[in-house]
Amino acid sequence: MVTEDQVREALKQVKDPEINLNVVDLGLLYEIRIEEPASVYLKMTLTSPMCPTGPAILNGAKQAVEALEGVERCDVELTWTPFWSPARMDPKVRAMLGL
Repeated sequence: MVTEDQVREALKQVKDPEINLNVVDLGLLYEIRIEEPASVYLKMTLTSPMCPTGPAILNGAKQAVEALEGVERCDVELTWTPFWSPARMDPKVRAMLGL
């Protein structure tokens, strides 16, 4: 059975192409839930409702998780609550960006 840590590591390969940072470090991932031995649920957000690469990011997350051994399905829910802010970013990434 896949673990949350494995899912998180897989999602580190999914980057926002506009800023070239992964969705985990950006703080776009709100929830990981292993629902069945072969099913994963993700709750995610985007940096902006007008993000032109939003569909690609969400699809990339789904594909990255479904590529994990033992995962047959990944459902991704887009949420705007709470709304994303730079405060959600990994502190090391914020510091690197000077925020």
